[in-house]
Amino acid sequence: MPPPEVTVHESSLADSAADVLASAVSQVDRSPRPTAATVTLARSWGIDVESALSRASASGDAGEVVDLPVTSTGQGVRRLLLVGLGDGSPSHLRRAGAALARRVAGVRRVATDTALGLDAAAARAHLEGLLLAAYTFRSAGSAQPADRAPVAGIDLHLPGPSLEVVREALDLARTTAGAVHLARDLANTPSQLKDPDWLAVRARDLGGRHGLDVVVRDEKQLAAEGFGGIVAVGAGSRRPPRLVELRYRPEHGGLPAPHVVLVGKGITFDSGGLSLKPREAMVPMKTDMAAGGAVIAVMTALRDAGVRVPVTALVAAAENMPGASALRPGDVIRHYGGRTVEVFNTDAEGRLVLADALAYADATLEPDVLVDLATLTGAASIGLGRRHGALYSSDDRLAGELTAAAESCGERLWRMPLVEDYRPALGSEVADLSNISRDPHIHGGSITAALFLREFVGNRRWAHLDIAGPARADKDEHEVSRGGTGYGARLLLRWLEGLAASRRA
Repeated sequence: MPPPEVTVHESSLADSAADVLASAVSQVDRSPRPTAATVTLARSWGIDVESALSRASASGDAGEVVDLPVTSTGQGVRRLLLVGLGDGSPSHLRRAGAALARRVAGVRRVATDTALGLDAAAARAHLEGLLLAAYTFRSAGSAQPADRAPVAGIDLHLPGPSLEVVREALDLARTTAGAVHLARDLANTPSQLKDPDWLAVRARDLGGRHGLDVVVRDEKQLAAEGFGGIVAVGAGSRRPPRLVELRYRPEHGGLPAPHVVLVGKGITFDSGGLSLKPREAMVPMKTDMAAGGAVIAVMTALRDAGVRVPVTALVAAAENMPGASALRPGDVIRHYGGRTVEVFNTDAEGRLVLADALAYADATLEPDVLVDLATLTGAASIGLGRRHGALYSSDDRLAGELTAAAESCGERLWRMPLVEDYRPALGSEVADLSNISRDPHIHGGSITAALFLREFVGNRRWAHLDIAGPARADKDEHEVSRGGTGYGARLLLRWLEGLAASRRA
């Protein structure tokens, strides 16, 4: 579902007829400090803000919300929310926006001036938090309690010079939030609906609406062209695999532009294949295509975000099932370009489909930069938890750019080492590589997976993001929603915006 409608008003909050108003409280020396506008507004309704904050033991922390009933106005306003902005940093402002969105779930319309006085970066962070947390996923035909539905509309009140600054920030926040909501919807769709062809059809439809060229390879084309990894992983399912290619070409700006290729893992359900997962591990596997969904979502947002570099996306989509024709442990498959891999674990399937897409990108697309994104290993989430993605790169500058983008947008990354001493563990007696480490003394499963992928990228500038931890969440937390989180969409979009900005400079 798209983010809520947002309307900008060049007026004070006091002029709003919304049923809920929200105003800002900053934090100074661990104490709340309401704005002059908040104090004046509350006083007009007979409310002493300082006393109310004191009674609530408020501190002004980021995301703290003090809810005050309003009874003395004829405008229909029923509640005034005092929203803590913390120290005013982007992370605190993002958290404050998210807290406001969650507090007004079930409300028809909220009016707020919490973005008043913020610069462009701060306003964007705050508004992204507000829009990202106003999300819910509802399967077709299912009912949703009214008090859990996201707020339907948001009125931003911005009198004075803040108006144009925040309006520009709002446009970028809308674009980013729209991409994240789409990525979440794709990931949260149940797998009985979401097979590889469904994902390809959605990509084609979205591409048509956003000015993208889309090419879809079906199972016959994949086999004929030598995409052995994608074909092998999808062989156990009656719902065959697809390779989706989306191309974005901006209007020429007169300057040379790097060609970026994004590659996303699109496993629409992962049973583990014949190396069957335990039941508990299978439950969240409808989100095993979360990276592919994030890549598709990013492509739909490039034009509105003002990205001026050419971008191609590849989503390798398959369903990993233990059917009669399924890939077996011990099988040897031939990837695009001819490299062979001995399969020791069919549950290490993501790297097999990515290998084909990476090899194809290297051989035919001539990328200047190649970035892949995947819910690849449980080892990454064990090592880094559920809030950080693991970043591997053979290029320090690229790693720095992605880390800076992550810091800026609020999706955290941690760079991990490509340990050369682990590479021999991927050896095979009958093929060029094995798909998992065969050395029982090497436990760096995320590292060896990254080393495996590196074999297929040639000499390209390359980065691998293992997002198995942050791609899904067990509960709502700040701007992150339960289920598929859309992780990666914000990060990649912010990185691509930065590339466009550096080109213009």
